Amino acid sequence: MSAHVTPLPRVAAELLRLPPSCGPVRLVAVDGHAGSGKSTFADRLAEALGGAPVLRLDDIASHAALFDWTERLRSQVLVPLSRGETAHYEPYDWHACRFGPGTRALPPTPVVLVEGVGAGRRALRPLLARLLWMELPRDESWGRGRHRDGAVQSDFWDGWEPAERRHFAEDPSRPFAQSLVRQRREGYEVLPGPSGTAAQTQTVTQGDGPSAVS
Repeated sequence: MSAHVTPLPRVAAELLRLPPSCGPVRLVAVDGHAGSGKSTFADRLAEALGGAPVLRLDDIASHAALFDWTERLRSQVLVPLSRGETAHYEPYDWHACRFGPGTRALPPTPVVLVEGVGAGRRALRPLLARLLWMELPRDESWGRGRHRDGAVQSDFWDGWEPAERRHFAEDPSRPFAQSLVRQRREGYEVLPGPSGTAAQTQTVTQGDGPSAVS
């Protein structure tokens, strides 16, 4: 094993040492272009955190509001968490094109991961303990996403790409990320982000060891 390889549990331990940012919760955002690998990385980091909950912004957004979901997230999730309460939200069904039925619970655990395009947006950053950005170029990310979703989702991607381009032009996340995450064959490389507050460059492998809101 390389001397520079660091297991994901060490990254998890670093997150747990951060001060709470949203009531008792350390809210950690995983942002990046669609198709950049946010969901997989968030799942592996959640596992390293001992089963931390992951809020997927795909459950908060909708066809009618690809990026206009801040108020819904605030009222259903951020306000309860800031009070130390369990949040309840209706996930969006992208096939039925409606929210629900039923709700999902999101408890105020020590770390809650929020993954999705726009997780590091301006309105959320004051409540984040850490912002991680998946470092994969936009066109490569979109190509991976289109390949993953297949021809049946081609029309959706035709609308998504200009919407994402506009969002990041108006409200970029990457310049404010404390960490950049690059997927490597052996795992993940975590680098200091543009905000300059992260510590040393780390190569992370999977499988090595186990504020108020008004």
